[in-house]
Amino acid sequence: MTYTVTISFARDREYMFRFQDSAARLSRDEAQLWLDREWLDLDCAPNHPLGKVLTLDKLLSVAKNAGEKRFAEGGRWAEDYAQSAIAALGRDDVRVDVAEQIVG
Repeated sequence: MTYTVTISFARDREYMFRFQDSAARLSRDEAQLWLDREWLDLDCAPNHPLGKVLTLDKLLSVAKNAGEKRFAEGGRWAEDYAQSAIAALGRDDVRVDVAEQIVG
């Protein structure tokens, strides 16, 4: 199976990461831990007034606060983000639209 993660900062600024089964190696718990660590390291803030942080919020905020450059470089951090998105959501295709604040 092929897994695809697309991170979009604008229509003409999208970054796609593809992995085969063997590369998508994180468990859901490992993915959540990675997102939690990045959330804290990047000083992300809750989007909801009650302070509850959903996985979708973490994916959006981490991508936004990390910045487009990290995805454009396509390095290890961007791959870890993409693999964490796949594992955390349990999907084989994930789209994170930072500009529109949508994860689909």
